[in-house]
Amino acid sequence: MANHDQLHRYLFENYAVRGELATVSETFQHMLANHDYPAAVKTLLGELLVATSLLTATLKFSGDITVQVQGDGPLKLAVINGNHQQQMRGVARLQGEVTQGSSLREMVGNGYLVITITPTEGERYQGVVGLDGDTLAACLENYFQQSEQLPTRLFIRTGEHEGKSCAAGMLLQVLPSQQGSRDDFDHLAQLTATVKGEELFGLAANDVLYRLYHQESVTLYEPQPVEFQCHCSRERCADALMTLAESEIQEILEQDGQIDMHCDYCGSHYLFSQSDIAALRQARPTQTLH
Repeated sequence: MANHDQLHRYLFENYAVRGELATVSETFQHMLANHDYPAAVKTLLGELLVATSLLTATLKFSGDITVQVQGDGPLKLAVINGNHQQQMRGVARLQGEVTQGSSLREMVGNGYLVITITPTEGERYQGVVGLDGDTLAACLENYFQQSEQLPTRLFIRTGEHEGKSCAAGMLLQVLPSQQGSRDDFDHLAQLTATVKGEELFGLAANDVLYRLYHQESVTLYEPQPVEFQCHCSRERCADALMTLAESEIQEILEQDGQIDMHCDYCGSHYLFSQSDIAALRQARPTQTLH
């Protein structure tokens, strides 16, 4: 079995093309652990996770990234939040039944793909792409064609390996400053397209690259770890509670005896009793809004 989740960057010595290989299976399993999504939704979340990891490396920024698909179909929203440290979390929200084998269009209906980048310094950026492709990868390739004007191909694989849900993928992109021949890029893309899910899920990156490109000279750089990380906390929940009207909080307490705040991303529960709320009000009297 390959190492833990990692993002690898690589470069072709004889072509103006760079590549990335992301394995995100453990992160994906963490994301699914507290949810019972239909198979088609699981697959899309896995694809979004792979794509976000690859995009984060491609767009070169420090800060946060959100990649989400939203629409008016039975799948209202599927979203991955990540950052340049490759810390990822994700969730899906349904408003109807998603049947076995549903396509992207059938799940999302009229919808679009939104990529939001919030750098640590500088302006927030948002790109919106119509879901014109049949697959998420095709939609993202359109995005790169529109925004970066760089030929880019994504190869995303999801499935099962050794009885566990797995997701991984590869990206090829022409280097911005150098105009290589389109034929060279297409040749490398054809080689990359032959990659199998089980190769990405089960082999080390250098073995995958050797299988795909054994006649090419490829430099593989040090990998970056990818991990599931949720940023929820009791303190954040307390902050959110203190923005509610006292009457609203009181109503929940009278009805349920306590307030149970549940994180959709990781499944954590944060419980607040009547005395917890009183202590919060005492500690933060200025924050109570009526």
